[in-house]
Amino acid sequence: MSRVPNNATSVEMSRLGGDEFTLLLTGLDQASSAGAVAKRIIDDMSKTFSINGQEIYASTSVGISIFPQDGDDSETLLKSADMAMYNAKSKGRNNYQFYNASMNTTVVRRLSLENQLRKAIERNELLLYYQPRVDIRSGRIVGVEALLRWQHPESGLMGPNDFIPLAEETKLILPIGEWVLNEACRQTALWLNDAPPGFTTGINLSTHQFKDKKLGQQINNALANAHLATRHIELEITETALMEDTQSALMVLQALSAQGIRLAIDDFGTGHSSLSRLKKFPLNVLKIDRAFVKDLPDDKDATVITEAIITLAHGLAMDIVAEGIETEQQLSFFQAHDCFQVQGYLFSRPVTPMEISAILRDNRPLSRQIL
Repeated sequence: MSRVPNNATSVEMSRLGGDEFTLLLTGLDQASSAGAVAKRIIDDMSKTFSINGQEIYASTSVGISIFPQDGDDSETLLKSADMAMYNAKSKGRNNYQFYNASMNTTVVRRLSLENQLRKAIERNELLLYYQPRVDIRSGRIVGVEALLRWQHPESGLMGPNDFIPLAEETKLILPIGEWVLNEACRQTALWLNDAPPGFTTGINLSTHQFKDKKLGQQINNALANAHLATRHIELEITETALMEDTQSALMVLQALSAQGIRLAIDDFGTGHSSLSRLKKFPLNVLKIDRAFVKDLPDDKDATVITEAIITLAHGLAMDIVAEGIETEQQLSFFQAHDCFQVQGYLFSRPVTPMEISAILRDNRPLSRQIL
């Protein structure tokens, strides 16, 4: 609190509940001073915290409302600040936003979408598309990644970016994630007669799922219901989820690995992991994020980073999968660096289960797409 501007005549702080706090500043001569305070809070909270020997990373979203234009009583001011905070979250977190009247419309739309999403499972509106993972030496499919879609009754087919952030915020991702586990296992079992040996389906786990104590039982139930062996699924966990609490993450991964489940680190290179921590985790697969792939092979920095990631994975005896392959030049880059499993639009967009069935039955190399 010592860093609050000197022109604030009064400062009060309180906890609303959970991970939400309020800060009341009075006597500021201009609204921009509140923005300066918010920036300092965000900067301080973005630093690494060490708690009981564990490194903890936190993101911060701040919403700001100003008296009297954003409300003339505490309830209205809090509501306005709350709307602004959710707007900050929607813009990627670690930022602050001032309230404006247009947010009312946004909040109403968000509440409507949340209510519809709650009913999406029981209405059978969720579905999975699958993107092939290809061995570039043979050109044949060796696995898939399950990707969630929502067949919205009014908006049509919605991609994950349109509703997953909301599902994460509201923790609806927990029942949705359990549905994905069951559906992906069920579908994978149906493919096995036509699938090559070692065929796997990658299933993304959200941060909330990864922390859920019921995860292990949910996975066991999904496998048992589908009569599917553990070796045919691969759980994909983001680097960020692993780094939030490394000790807890290690225990969860060790338990899953002991069951024979393959584990992949997704979006590698975009988070906070260090080599010393990464080697402690029982990971089988490292997926190179498309953020690096998209600029290959022309961008020097992307090339250096990607080469380092490949060397790291080879050194740890991990399989490597390059995501977002869209050009022949990108494909040649990974082939030259002994990275033989890829997925991306060059081979196939995410497609329906029926289309994957047809690819497996044909048992032919996938033709490359002209983009």
